[in-house]
Amino acid sequence: MMEFVESLRRRAARICPRIVFSESTDERILRAALFLSAPGYVKPVLVLDPEKPETHAAAMEAGVEVVNPATDPRTAVIAERLHERRAHRGMTREIAAAHARTPLHFANGLVALGEVAGSVAGAITTTADVLRAALWHVGPAEGVATVSSSFYMVMPDFRMRGPEVLTFTDCAIVPEPSASQLADIAIAAARDRRKIVGDDPIVAMLSYSTRHSGFGPSVDRVHEATDLVRQRAPDLRVDGELQVDAALIENVAAHKAPGSFAAGRANVLVFPTLDAGNIGYKLVERLARVPAFGPIVQGLARPCNDLSRGAITEDIINVASITALQSVG
Repeated sequence: MMEFVESLRRRAARICPRIVFSESTDERILRAALFLSAPGYVKPVLVLDPEKPETHAAAMEAGVEVVNPATDPRTAVIAERLHERRAHRGMTREIAAAHARTPLHFANGLVALGEVAGSVAGAITTTADVLRAALWHVGPAEGVATVSSSFYMVMPDFRMRGPEVLTFTDCAIVPEPSASQLADIAIAAARDRRKIVGDDPIVAMLSYSTRHSGFGPSVDRVHEATDLVRQRAPDLRVDGELQVDAALIENVAAHKAPGSFAAGRANVLVFPTLDAGNIGYKLVERLARVPAFGPIVQGLARPCNDLSRGAITEDIINVASITALQSVG
């Protein structure tokens, strides 16, 4: 685990982007911002809460950049842009202006304007609110219709290659993905893995069936999704449908999927449903006692990540480092 964490922080420090934190009223965020700024992992930007002026002194004493939506001239720009994006849904200028003055929406507005490289929130904000703000201000990346998530699982040596990191996706956002959504999820996870882990993604589209050993609508959907991934990302190494043992273990793959270039070597596991993904990552996390980094939001035009409300300072530091790496390219 420590090797992966050190790699995240070391590579983040090479680019040291500006990352905005909208929850400057939380002590964990303040500690993380101070830690991140000292060696230059990232350049934290703390957003003050105009509704809680009694918290401003602590944020300003953290020794990092602070911004105030109540006085910042960019608030009006963020409000106008938000109104343009949401007017078709009935949002008025007054409502957009009210949103822009809140720390969460102001932070995401800064991301959308390119004033900062990414945002981190969720320590005291619900996932629904974090994702809503990201979608309203930033939106999906070009060519991507589905915003999803991944967990990065730091695995022990189970393939006789040494410890490694596996990507599990989607485990937190899309409940019943269509074939097209599964393809979006796979492509986004592979793209972010290159940035976050730094290796070549090998994608397995998971099912209870391997190469039509089983039948059913779910199998057909995964098979269709695999074809869509190949069409949309022809350079990506992907195979499916595969059972998880065939995806991970070479001697199993040799029997179940002979000739597959992904089976037995996969490092990105695309689960067919949120049920499967969420259950799968928690089983591995708890039974194998392996660290799970995430959920990391993927598929956005610019990175906006969510924290668990139970996050500790170390978690916030790691997510900020990942956000920095996602911002590249």
